[in-house]
Amino acid sequence: FGSRCSSSAAACPSKSASYLEAMSGKMYTRFVQPGRLALITFGPCAGKMCTIVDIVDQKRVVVDGPESVTGVRRHMMPIKRLSLTDFHMQMRRGAREKTLKKALEKGETMKKWSETAWGKKLAAR
Repeated sequence: FGSRCSSSAAACPSKSASYLEAMSGKMYTRFVQPGRLALITFGPCAGKMCTIVDIVDQKRVVVDGPESVTGVRRHMMPIKRLSLTDFHMQMRRGAREKTLKKALEKGETMKKWSETAWGKKLAAR
């Protein structure tokens, strides 16, 4: 079964050079990890930013805004309802709201987010 083509573009005309370049570089960088900034895509907090604080199991995480910054309270949420961003802060699992707020201010994460194209698009809505 499987493909008859080898991994080189010369041996397989159906694979383009750009495809092979993409496959040789970094595959995936937006991991589900504590400190990852995410956008809530479904539910009562849809459209708000949050930070992953802890991982419960393969499908659920604990998120926190913090509420004073983004309006999202600490609660458990399925990963399917989140869109992960490129922004990540160094913090431990289960960090308190105070620690999370300091990490956001230290790295100016929310400011950097608002300067991205994705952030500007959401702000325009």
